[in-house]
Amino acid sequence: THSLTHAPSITQHPRAEDTQSDGKSFEELRHECLQKGVLFEDQDFPAADSSLYFSESVPVNIEWKRPKEICKDPKFIVGGADRTDICQGQLGDCWLLAAIASLTLKKEALARVVPPDQDFDRRYAGIFHFQFWSHNRWLDVVVDDRLPVVRNKLIMLHSASNDEFWSALLEKAYAKLHGSYESLKGGSTMEAMEDFTGGVGENYETKNCPDNLFSIMKKALDRGSMMGCSIDITSSAESEAKTTTGLVKGHAYSITSLEEVNFRGKTVQLIRVRNPWGQVEWNGPWSDGSREWNYVDSGDKNRLLQLSDDGEFWMEFSDFKKNYDKVEICNMTPDDLTDDSKRQWAVSMFEGNWIRGSTAGGCRNFIDTFWTNPQFKLKLEDADDDDVCSVVIALMQKNRRKLRKEGMDMETIGFAVYEVRDEDQLGKDFFRYNASKARSRTYINVREISERFTLPPGSYLLVPTTFQPHHEADFIVRVFSEKKAEPPPPSAPEDESDEEKGLRRLFEQLAGDVRKHLSAFKNCSKSVSLSGKEIKFDGLSLSTCHSIINLMDVSSHLEFQEFKVFWEKMKKWIMLFLAFDTDRSGKMSSYELRSALKAAGMQLNNRLLQLIGLRFADDKYDIDFDDYLTCIVRLENMFRAFQVLDTSQRGRVNMNIMQVKTAPCDITA
Repeated sequence: THSLTHAPSITQHPRAEDTQSDGKSFEELRHECLQKGVLFEDQDFPAADSSLYFSESVPVNIEWKRPKEICKDPKFIVGGADRTDICQGQLGDCWLLAAIASLTLKKEALARVVPPDQDFDRRYAGIFHFQFWSHNRWLDVVVDDRLPVVRNKLIMLHSASNDEFWSALLEKAYAKLHGSYESLKGGSTMEAMEDFTGGVGENYETKNCPDNLFSIMKKALDRGSMMGCSIDITSSAESEAKTTTGLVKGHAYSITSLEEVNFRGKTVQLIRVRNPWGQVEWNGPWSDGSREWNYVDSGDKNRLLQLSDDGEFWMEFSDFKKNYDKVEICNMTPDDLTDDSKRQWAVSMFEGNWIRGSTAGGCRNFIDTFWTNPQFKLKLEDADDDDVCSVVIALMQKNRRKLRKEGMDMETIGFAVYEVRDEDQLGKDFFRYNASKARSRTYINVREISERFTLPPGSYLLVPTTFQPHHEADFIVRVFSEKKAEPPPPSAPEDESDEEKGLRRLFEQLAGDVRKHLSAFKNCSKSVSLSGKEIKFDGLSLSTCHSIINLMDVSSHLEFQEFKVFWEKMKKWIMLFLAFDTDRSGKMSSYELRSALKAAGMQLNNRLLQLIGLRFADDKYDIDFDDYLTCIVRLENMFRAFQVLDTSQRGRVNMNIMQVKTAPCDITA
């Protein structure tokens, strides 16, 4: 079980990390090219077919050309970046284009994604860079300006102006981030909006939405969130088809304001929507020339209404819900570009993974393994104005678009939230007999699934899962709250459980010079029984016996008196193994190893459990007695070493569980 970690504070603007394989930054690479008088060629994303497609051959004869080979006087941006700079090419990535169109409406965010320090003038070196948010980090992605063309025409994203190239180069950088242009086929606008802002997405269906959707959306806009909406289509023929009311189906709109006005003695909720085309507007009630505005206070009318065909229009919120089908909200994280707002989201973040045999437990349908999924604690202490805590939980799987070329795609994911008390034992029985307090509405194969909840103050446990067990993936969880979601403080040494104190006393008893012939010990271990219960196995391996001798801190001999001390421990481990070897096959499930180790007084973090599962479990996720004993004896060795270290050195313990060098990990004992 893990606690939350926190993202940078609201006043921090994290520097984007360099991503080039040689470790050089955009400035360093451009400076080198200018000094040498050469144009940059990106070896990480070459001008080759492999950068275009991974599952098919290139259908036509494609050339790669630089803008100066395509037109006489190329420009990076002409007259400001706007939606006319975004024309779709042959790639099916309209979801990305819709997000770029929305990005042009948020100039501060645009300036971060598309840094202005680049052009085709004096400092031109054939190199450009763009910045994207990826799994809680901002990345600086460098590309050369060689673009795919057919008969001297760009075949991917391009501007309506033949001499403007920022949008084409942005698409190339985004393709590089995900491995190829083909990796961008199919997606949701929200996915790209998050990558452009570091925000977290919420989706609402207007025909099945909370009663307070207007309030939710108004709060989101007050915090600087990006919002969009769309009308569903039933066939491709309806895409961008105009309705009699002036709305366009299958088209991405931006939401720019929500207001309440007094109309004939009653309060009316209004929403302002913008068509990125800059024209084609709603012609129903509350549109630019409608008579409803004649009954509104002149001050409100002058403040809200602008009579021009600019693509922006007002609607009554009830009409909005009738005509539009989906609302997307991209809430900003604390490391958003503007820090002058007092009402920003607080965000906490956790990273983890589902590993076969240890932490890939599947959903609640699979109760025998569900409890082994990664878990982390969340403490909500400060309620908002309604005496509840408003929380958005977002579970995002990592790198799945890039893994498409390896035959992988999005896993079906979801999560559940449980209320917990300090005394709760978070094993299988806890999840068997306790219902969740909140959960994702469904399991779905999308990159991110997010939900909004209102929960009373208290301690909670979040369990992210795949739908099926044994499915592997990496993920991050982000928790957005109006009040800071604080992790519970660590337990003080004096508050350790009796089991933990007993384990420490046991460590202290295991010092001394202990002797017996190693070979004799190996022979006497070939038949292990306790109280008439026998374990099926072929005897301990020589490697296991070495581990036992090492545990007793001797070289080759074990005296009988010291062997009895070890046997007391051995009896405990045998009883634990028998408890989990339910069919007496001589094997136990690797998913149950967590419980066995905890019962033995060893509580490990998920990283160590995953490594143990990979090292000792077979292809059916089982562990035999010999490997079980090897594992538990080596853990005893590790804990003993950990015990005698000074507190200041504990972070440098060499953990040799797998007989390989691993990074230092924290242990809770």
